Amino acid sequence: MKLVTFEVETLLGKFTRLGALWRECVVDLNFAAAARLALQGKPQPQRLADVLLPADMISFLEMGADALKEAGLALAFLDSEIQARGTPVGPRGERIVHVQGTTRLLAPIQPRSLRDFFAYEDHALHTAQRSGVPLSEKWYDHPVYFKGNPREIYGPEAEVPWPSYTRRLDFELEVAAVVGKEGRNLPPAQAASCIAGFTILNDFSARDIQKSEMACGVGPAKGKDFAYALGPCLVTRDEIDLDADLFMEAWVNGQKWSQGRTRDRYWSWGLMLSHVSQEETVYPGDVLGSGTFYQGCGLDLGRWLNPGDEVELRVQGIGSLRNKVAAPKAQIRLKYPRG
Repeated sequence: MKLVTFEVETLLGKFTRLGALWRECVVDLNFAAAARLALQGKPQPQRLADVLLPADMISFLEMGADALKEAGLALAFLDSEIQARGTPVGPRGERIVHVQGTTRLLAPIQPRSLRDFFAYEDHALHTAQRSGVPLSEKWYDHPVYFKGNPREIYGPEAEVPWPSYTRRLDFELEVAAVVGKEGRNLPPAQAASCIAGFTILNDFSARDIQKSEMACGVGPAKGKDFAYALGPCLVTRDEIDLDADLFMEAWVNGQKWSQGRTRDRYWSWGLMLSHVSQEETVYPGDVLGSGTFYQGCGLDLGRWLNPGDEVELRVQGIGSLRNKVAAPKAQIRLKYPRG
């Protein structure tokens, strides 16, 4: 199933809802569930649907397999109803099926936390080579990651800001795993079962700032935390297996810059999530980025983004995540007086 978060305009204003991509349309799963329950004669079908199939992604993930089952029943109900009586509406006349383009897709999830790994050996090796040092043997001891900013999340087609303090803006093509089950001190096999599905992550980067931060032995921080794009959907595990080998492409202004495959990732999803969970609880809605592959970013290619550029990341089985880079504000440099 391809789950989305979408924004719909009503007479009462804009509302954010949980949906699924279905027959070139966006289905409001909560209202579809309510319509199904109403047809069965259940009392207060909307209140019951709000419990069984919540209208937001985090609550949906917290419900686990039960909510996914209800979503499947809701889509099956739509199939049968459309064949028998036409497109149904919710118990109070709510619109259930939206033609794509009449709603706005948002980031499929607003993460509770965001951790971004360095999981591709070829990218790690070339990063070390550019620094003039061999890749540390410690890289092979355990999967390393940094913590991103879950409050600066952008969805499909959203304009991404150009930070005023950078002159070298970059992208990173990544696949991200979304946690669907709470856990702590998980062995890799159990951790793997806690992953609900996958989406595309664009880890935008201010490379000049990132370089100076990491030269101090910390970071990245301001070099990363201004923008992360997620989308267009969250593809559940029944469609994409943990070990699936997915083809990936990065396009800028309609020109293909690079391509790669997820099979080249050194660390497995189960092991990465297991590592995170040691003496730390992971929750539904936590997001893990894989890091990019070699040449999955402009840094590896020796190319930078420009104001107005359109970056499109494509991943087999997930879709396309497209964002335009805004024009920068008046540039400033992050330099502060001593003391």
